[in-house]
Amino acid sequence: MSKNLVIVESPAKAKTIEKYLGKDFQVLASYGHVRDLIPKEGAVDPNNDFAMKYEVIERNQKHVQAIAKALKTADTLYLATDPDREGEAISWHLLELLKEKKLLKDKPVHRVVFHEITKKAVTDAIANPEPLAINLVNAQQARRALDYLVGFNLSPLLWKKIRRGLSAGRVQSPALRMIVERELEIEAFKTREYWTINAALTAHEQAFKAKLTQFDGEKISQFSITNEQLAEKTRQTLLDAADGQLMVAKLEKKQQKRNPAPPFITSTLQQEASRKLGFTTKRTMIVAQQLYEGIDIGGETAGLITYMRTDSVNLSVDAVEDIRALIAENYGADNVPKEPRLFKTKSKNAQEAHEAIRPTYPRYLPSQIKDQLSIEQFKLYELIWKRTIACQMIHATLNMVAVDLSCGDGKHVFRATGSTIATPGFMTVYLEGKDDSAESDDKESFLPPMEEGRPVQLGDVIAGQHFTEPPPRYGEASLVKSLEEHGIGRPSTYASIISTLQNREYVTLDSKRFYPTDVGRIVNKFLTEHFTKYVDYDFTANLEDQLDAVSRGEKDWVPLMHDFWKPFTTLIHEKEESVHRKDVTQEAIDEKCPDCGSPLSIRLGRNGRFIGCTNYPECSYTRNLNDDPGASDEPEIVEGRTCPKCESPLVIKAGRYGKFIGCSGYPKCKHIEPLEKPLDTGVECPQCKKGNILKRKSRNSKIFYSCSEYPTCDYALWNAPIKESCPECAWPILTVKETKRRGVEKVCPQKDCKYVTPYEGDPADVQGPKEPGAL
Repeated sequence: MSKNLVIVESPAKAKTIEKYLGKDFQVLASYGHVRDLIPKEGAVDPNNDFAMKYEVIERNQKHVQAIAKALKTADTLYLATDPDREGEAISWHLLELLKEKKLLKDKPVHRVVFHEITKKAVTDAIANPEPLAINLVNAQQARRALDYLVGFNLSPLLWKKIRRGLSAGRVQSPALRMIVERELEIEAFKTREYWTINAALTAHEQAFKAKLTQFDGEKISQFSITNEQLAEKTRQTLLDAADGQLMVAKLEKKQQKRNPAPPFITSTLQQEASRKLGFTTKRTMIVAQQLYEGIDIGGETAGLITYMRTDSVNLSVDAVEDIRALIAENYGADNVPKEPRLFKTKSKNAQEAHEAIRPTYPRYLPSQIKDQLSIEQFKLYELIWKRTIACQMIHATLNMVAVDLSCGDGKHVFRATGSTIATPGFMTVYLEGKDDSAESDDKESFLPPMEEGRPVQLGDVIAGQHFTEPPPRYGEASLVKSLEEHGIGRPSTYASIISTLQNREYVTLDSKRFYPTDVGRIVNKFLTEHFTKYVDYDFTANLEDQLDAVSRGEKDWVPLMHDFWKPFTTLIHEKEESVHRKDVTQEAIDEKCPDCGSPLSIRLGRNGRFIGCTNYPECSYTRNLNDDPGASDEPEIVEGRTCPKCESPLVIKAGRYGKFIGCSGYPKCKHIEPLEKPLDTGVECPQCKKGNILKRKSRNSKIFYSCSEYPTCDYALWNAPIKESCPECAWPILTVKETKRRGVEKVCPQKDCKYVTPYEGDPADVQGPKEPGAL
C-alpha cells in the first residue's frame, strides 16, 4: 500500500518525480485537464453569478478512475501540477471531482509547487506544502467563462452575417486585427524613389566607403536626391570638387558598452527560437515541456530546464553562484562581473517566486549531453544554456570610430563609421537575434587608420538607386513580440492564439510570414466595425490586467464578469437586428456592371472574394478580384495541349481549391489535373523501379509523394523520400519523418522494419506533411 499519492499532469513528469520520492509515494498523471465546461449553451449562467457546469473530459475518464482507485488506499494526497493558473485549475478541478465521489473523507490534501524537476526541488516542495491558491483558480475560471461567452454568442452572429462555421475569440480577434492591419498597410504603401551617394576610398591599402551627409552646406536627408538626373549631377559636382581625394576633417573615437540580454521568459524564448532555430511557437513549447519534465541522461532522469511558462527574469541565488563559477572555469575569471547581474521584470503580474527559464544543472554542457537529446531538444537546450550563461558575464566593449571627410572647400561632407570588438565579454557565448534586420548600405565596418588633416585617396563616387519598402508582414517572433507589447494574451497563450488563427483559416503562413485570408479579412472588418471595443488593443490588455488582479486577490471575478457581460450582450442583440449580411460580405466599388449597368461590388463567395453584380440573381456577371475589367470572360486555353481523354482543348479554371487545368468539354468530360506540375524528387520508385517519386499536393493542400507511373503503380508516401538504402532491411529508400517527441529522423518506410536514426540535414529541404501527433 502506498501511503502518499502525488498527482501531476503528464506521465513523463510522473515518471521523473516518482524516482525522486521513493517507494512510499505513488505518482499518477491526470493527462492535463480532467474536466471542462459542458460543450453546449448554458454552461455558464450569467443570471446566476456566472455559475459554471462542468463535466469530465471523456478521454481522461480512465485516468480520473485510476486516481480515484489509488486514493482509496492512500493516506495523503499531494497535488503537484504546474505552478501557474492552468496547473492550479487542474488541481482544483481534480479536488472537486474527488469531493463529489466522497473519497477524501479525513485525508489531508496538500498543494505542492516546484519550478524545476530536480530531486532537491521536489523533495523540498513535498516537505513544505502550500494551500491551494483559490485566487489563481478564480482567474482561470473567469478567463474560461469569458472565452466561452464570447465564443457562444459572437460565433452564431458571424454565421448569420458572414457564413456558417466561423468563430471569434476574445484574444484571437485582436491578433487577427494586427495581421490584417499590417496587410492593409502594405497594400496602401506608396513606394518612393531615393538615391544615396557613397565615396569609394582607400587608406593604407584598405578599401572602405563613406556616405554623403552634407552637400553644398546642407544636410542630406533620405529624400534629398530623388531622381537619376539629380544624382548624376551631384556625383559629378563631388568628383570635380574632390579632384581625387578627400580630407579627414574630424575623427572621433569612443568606447561603447553593450550589455547582455536578460535570461529567457516564455515570450522571449518563443521569439528567439523562431529567429535562430526556425521553430514555431507551438514546437518551442512542446520541446521545452520535454526538457522540463525530464530526460534520461546516462541512466539518470533529470528535468533539464526550469518551468517554461514564466514572466519573471529572476534567477535564484544558488543558480547565479553556480553560473558565475562555471563562467570562471570555462571562460576565465575576468569574464565574471564583480557583482551578479540583476534584471527587472517588466510584467506587472510576474510572480517573483518564479524564475526565468534556465538550465537546472548549468554544468550539463550542451555538448556533453547532445547524444541523449533529440536534435530539437539539443538545439533548444543549447539556446537556453547559452542565453543563461551569457546573462551573467561581463559587458562587451566596442571601439567605435566615426570619420568626417570633407570634399573640396568643405561644403560637401562624407561620413564613415566603423567598430571593432575590444572585449567580447558575453558575446563570446551568445548574442540576441533581431527581427527583420536588413543590412544597410552604411553598416558599420572595420576602418583603416586615419589622421585629421590628412588626405584620403578617392577612387570613385557611386550613386545608388533605392526604393522605400513597406513594413514587413508579421512572422511568429514579431507577432509574439507585438502581442506582448500590447498586453494581449499571456505567455502560455501565444502558441494557441497563433494555432487557432491558422486552424480557423483566418491566416496562412507562407515563407514564415502571416497573410490574412479573404475570410479573415471579412471577419476582421465585421469585428472592427461593429465590435470595435472588443478588438481594441487597450481594452483587451486592460481586461487581461483585471484578470491578473483577480489572480493576485485584488479583485473579485464575479463583478468583473458582470461589467463585461452586460454591454457585450446588449451589443450582440443590437447588431443582430441592425446589420445585414450584404453590409458585411459586400464592398462597393466605383464600377458598373458591363452586362446590365448596375453597380459592382467585392463579394465573399465559397472560393474567396470576387467581383460580382449587385443585381444578382437577375444578373450573374462575375470576375476574379484581380482580373482586368476589360479582359475576356473566356477561359485561358493551355497552349499546345489537348485532353488525354477526349482531345478537346484544355483550359485553366478556378475552383474551391484554387486554379487547375480542366477539359473544355466539361461536363461531358471531367478530366482535371493540377496547374502546378508535380516536382520530381529524383528518387526512383522502389516498388516498380520504372518511375520516379513525385512531390504532389492533394485537394486539401497536403503534400504527399507518389510514383510518376500512377495509376499503373500505386506506391505513395506521406514523408519525403531520400536516396539512401535501409541498413537493416536493404529497402532502396528512407524517408524523413518529424514527430513531437523525437524531432526529425530518417525512418525506413517499410512497416515491418523499425530502423530509425536522427536526421542531420535541414528538414525544410525534404519536409513532407505532418502525421497525426507530429509537430
